[in-house]
Order: sequence, then C-alpha cells, then structure tokens
Amino acid sequence: MAIVEVLLLVLGGALVAEGLLYALFPDQARRMVELVSQIGPEQLRIAGITALAVGVLVFWLARQVGGA
Repeated sequence: MAIVEVLLLVLGGALVAEGLLYALFPDQARRMVELVSQIGPEQLRIAGITALAVGVLVFWLARQVGGA
C-alpha cells in the first residue's frame, strides 16, 4: 500500500471518528472543548506529544502485524 493511500485512509478514519463523536455526543463534545480551553499550553503540548507517540506506535505495530 502506498504512503498516500495510508495517509488518506488515516485522514478519512480520523474524520469519521470525530464526526461520530460530534453526531452522537454533541453536549459532551462541547464540554470537552471547554475543558481543553482551560488546560495550560504546556499540559496540552505534553498531551499532544503523548497522543502522537501512541499513534506512531500503533501504526508501527499494525505494519509489523500486517507484514507490510
């Protein structure tokens, strides 16, 4: 699978997941946005870097298991 295909699949999956959250739980999503706006920049940066690292790990594991 070409990298462009993988990136498009990931982008599509992220949009589907985010859309589902807003469609199924709009009130909770609004509260989550309000909570995130109260978090300091350093904590938000650490959370973002952690999510990035976990995402990279998941991709790496998926490629290892998938044999690609």
